[in-house]
Amino acid sequence: MCLLPSLAAADIVWRGDFETGDRSQFSTTQMVNADRLQLVTSPVAEGKYALKATVKQGDDPINSSGNRNELVYLSREKVGSEYWYRWKVMFANDFPSVDAWQLFTQWHHDGCCGSPPVEFFVKGELIRLTVNDSGTVWSTPLKRGVWHEFIFHAKWSPDPAVGFVELWHNGVQVLTKKKAVTMYAGQSSYLKLGLYRDDSIKPVGVVYHDGFIQATSRADVFPVVQPEPEPDPVVDAGTPVDPVVDAGSPVEPDPVVDAGTPVEPDPVVDAGTSAGGTVDAGPSTGGAQPDTAVKPSPLDEEGDELYRGGCSASGGSLAAFSLLGLLGLMGSRRRRRS
Repeated sequence: MCLLPSLAAADIVWRGDFETGDRSQFSTTQMVNADRLQLVTSPVAEGKYALKATVKQGDDPINSSGNRNELVYLSREKVGSEYWYRWKVMFANDFPSVDAWQLFTQWHHDGCCGSPPVEFFVKGELIRLTVNDSGTVWSTPLKRGVWHEFIFHAKWSPDPAVGFVELWHNGVQVLTKKKAVTMYAGQSSYLKLGLYRDDSIKPVGVVYHDGFIQATSRADVFPVVQPEPEPDPVVDAGTPVDPVVDAGSPVEPDPVVDAGTPVEPDPVVDAGTSAGGTVDAGPSTGGAQPDTAVKPSPLDEEGDELYRGGCSASGGSLAAFSLLGLLGLMGSRRRRRS
């Protein structure tokens, strides 16, 4: 399967790609009948049209050696000129396998006789390129029913130190630049394509041609490769991480206050309730405190009257007089100190 390449057009000097729908791109024809050089829409290598060249035994339109039906383009390559050529060829599935020459493309000299200086042909099961003084410089096995693409670069000169050829087949360079005699001295060359073969071959031969161009620049014959679009960049999201909840700064616990060793409280002395107010226990005597607490019942009968919640009449008067005497004594002492 062949795809239509994208080609630059600045240095293309001629096209023979049949896209005009007829044979008008060529200078002339050498055919016995129009059905021998037909334009077809299938198979094609590119565009809409291709050439189907058919040769039957006895086809001799110019009364010359061999049988042929060919298109001629008077390209008139001159001494010192340099060109790039590209074209495609398919051999029919029943293309004859014979030990005889079958030319499908040639650059013929404008003299009358002899083999062309440059010719592409099939012999047996090989496709060959032969250059006049060098013989066969390249060959490859014949494959039928598929398109063969040829890109041929030549400098035309009768001087083997100046002229050269190089070749690409199906996009691969199969012949590096080789010095050769590419034209005869005193003669120019021109292009012929179709099918021209030994007149001893009996089976019908069919070969297809398409897409021929002649150019002065390599870029005009090699397909322009469009870069593939770059894929969208893949964003690496990394390894998913569980979200971290910021709990804030840790709060220091309240300091533990050491209360120290517990202190026993001072004992509370219950002085009891005095009659009529606060009871003054009086100055300490340094010995045991008088027992002034109310005695719980039952009491003995003899002291029962003294502990029944109050003082007797006689006891109350005596206490009053004692208090007055005490106050008088304190006053006399203050006077003596002053």
